[in-house]
Amino acid sequence: MVEDTPGIHHVTGIVGDAQPSLDFYADVLGLRLVKRTVNHEDILRHHLYYGNGTGALGSLFTAFPYPGDPPGRVGKPQVAAVGFAVPPGSLDYWASRLEGRGVDPEYRERFDGTVLRFEDPDGTHVELVAGESPLDSWESGPVPAESAIRGIHGVTVLPTNPYATASTLKTLGFDLVGEEPEPAGKDGAEGSAGYSGTRVRYRAPGDAATVVDLLDRDVAYGREGPGTLHHVAVRVGSEAELFEWHDLFRERDYHVSRVRDRIYYRSIYVRGPGGVLFELATEGPGLAVDEPGAPETMGESLVLPDWAEEDREMIESQLPPISPPRVEST
Repeated sequence: MVEDTPGIHHVTGIVGDAQPSLDFYADVLGLRLVKRTVNHEDILRHHLYYGNGTGALGSLFTAFPYPGDPPGRVGKPQVAAVGFAVPPGSLDYWASRLEGRGVDPEYRERFDGTVLRFEDPDGTHVELVAGESPLDSWESGPVPAESAIRGIHGVTVLPTNPYATASTLKTLGFDLVGEEPEPAGKDGAEGSAGYSGTRVRYRAPGDAATVVDLLDRDVAYGREGPGTLHHVAVRVGSEAELFEWHDLFRERDYHVSRVRDRIYYRSIYVRGPGGVLFELATEGPGLAVDEPGAPETMGESLVLPDWAEEDREMIESQLPPISPPRVEST
């Protein structure tokens, strides 16, 4: 019998040019670039991983840069926003930091807590959520440790069928926490006829990166591209368990991929009747498997899967150059 997922493994977005995105997530938000590799489905595209100092599960936000592609549009069925956990009392610091770098943040009260919402350079909807987290920050980063991001808090999803996606979340082991009215704002396309919708919160049983908020809102369909979130991945204990999940979802007539080897984890992609794309990813072998000097040197150089190494020269010549971000401590 499959075990409930303890929470989110990582969240993946699509961005435009890699360098502005790198500058934003590593300099402005203070995350560490913990892995510089390529998209396994398109090896002439970067796949950049950001996280805390060790790249712990539950801290990872990854990005596929697609320079030159037309911008995406947030709508259903998509992951509409990603939230990062920051320490209690730090949101005023973050508001000042963001405003000083030309970002326009917005405060919002939600489920008895405060959220700071804004957009990255491509228009991706990002949130900072004040609260306790067991994850550590990146101590060498540009943001003071008392305010620094600890990891993922959760995501907001916009399904085509909220009841079907709620069923998917329950199958994965998420429990219903509560619901509240959702006013219009930056976490998805505006509702039609003045309708803002309802936010329904689900939580996994783990201790970090556990929240999925489901938005029941009448919105247009989205368009994949820079500024949108591609999927949210949840944690699975082992590859054997992953195969069990694969069979379970196939039996329920979900669209399920084959098990894929992502070097750092094995995974499947699942899309149910609600339309939102979920990935189920194993907890191992981990980001350090191909960088023996990790965690000290993670993210400093391009790493490739073994099957792509013979094409390294060609790949490096085709990838847009990126440089370590400017780091300003504030």
